[in-house]
Amino acid sequence: MLLERNPRFVSRLTRDTLALVLAGGRGGRLANLTDWRTKPAVPFGGKFRLIDFPLSNCINSGIRRIAVLTQYKAHSLIQHIQRGWGFLRGEFGEFVEIVPAQQRMDKPLWYAGTADAVYQNIDIIKAHRPKYVLILAGDHVYKMDYGEIIAAHVAHRADITVGCVQVPLSKARAFGVMTVDANGRVLRFTEKPERPEPMPDDPERALVSMGIYVFNREYLFQKLREDAEDLDSSRDFGRDVIPKAILDGKVMAFPFNDPRSGKQAYWRDVGTVDAFYAANQELIGENPELDLYDEEWPIWTYQAQLPPAKFIYDSDGLRGMAVNSMVSGGDIIAGALVRNSLLFSQVVVKPRALVEDSVILPDVVVGEDCRIRKAVVDEGCRIPPGTVIGEDPELDRRRFYVSPKGVVLVPAEMLGQEVAHVR
Repeated sequence: MLLERNPRFVSRLTRDTLALVLAGGRGGRLANLTDWRTKPAVPFGGKFRLIDFPLSNCINSGIRRIAVLTQYKAHSLIQHIQRGWGFLRGEFGEFVEIVPAQQRMDKPLWYAGTADAVYQNIDIIKAHRPKYVLILAGDHVYKMDYGEIIAAHVAHRADITVGCVQVPLSKARAFGVMTVDANGRVLRFTEKPERPEPMPDDPERALVSMGIYVFNREYLFQKLREDAEDLDSSRDFGRDVIPKAILDGKVMAFPFNDPRSGKQAYWRDVGTVDAFYAANQELIGENPELDLYDEEWPIWTYQAQLPPAKFIYDSDGLRGMAVNSMVSGGDIIAGALVRNSLLFSQVVVKPRALVEDSVILPDVVVGEDCRIRKAVVDEGCRIPPGTVIGEDPELDRRRFYVSPKGVVLVPAEMLGQEVAHVR
């Protein structure tokens, strides 16, 4: 396999690859966080959006031809991409292209599924003439060199290669579960099964799809046409295209491992409020598994021109402090205490307030004498002075959304306020 690890060889593969980022899903399990934005546009990590992770992975991997397929409430996503991802040079054949749902087929229908989203844009794929098509989910958090999975795809002479990770069996019902042979060839693929099949050597874990697929271009077109002609298909890669391809094609699994340690690399599906909260909270730790400070693999994003964070007042009972926390540009901690929390940009925490174990999205004002614990506060909220959140579960359930693990989600509507413009 020395050839596949040659940087020049890999760079030719990535140059001949078109990445399609599927970014049209609502993400209903995120509750009110996706009322006014598509899931890939949800803020993450203090300054990023979920879409920034697959896009950054493409750029860092040498893939400079990227199409983002949008559909559900895409305005803030489109705005973010236009502002933050316009640095590629079209004259060099580089682009991040936004492809809205355009009802392009004879029947006036929106995308019926992930496979249909790609099928409706076959002409665009043909126009770019890639040799390989890399299909990505737009809403997962991870850092991955896509050159390695494309090189493995070519080395195995595969028709499709599927990126995969191991998850506890109890969580596998939310994913596409795979069974592979000793050589990594996929034998079975079941989308979101009620009873997931465990790995042969580990009865407590299952091998699941990351929603990352590498296709040979012509094989992709063939399978999409077959799927479109199948009246019983749900038009989905995981439910329909991949299981059928296993019967007549070569489908390989690519384990997502850290090349330095050989262990499974960081990957999170933040598809629920609890998962979103936990993934953000992980970043606050001393040595988080996801290193946002990694200069060798930067996460790119649109960054507003904001002043530095500011901490004011220094007297007993009125001291601006943030402990074991991450704060962002434009934040003002005014005689308040922020502990074990992540604050996005332009957050103001007023005197004598306490924000603890919480995630505060952009442009939030926490009023005087508030106490907020184990909460996610959505963008633009104005928390009235003296408000207490996260201490009385029954009261919280009457006023807000409370997740199965007790995270309180606070959107503007539930405070009786107008929804701010979601950026």
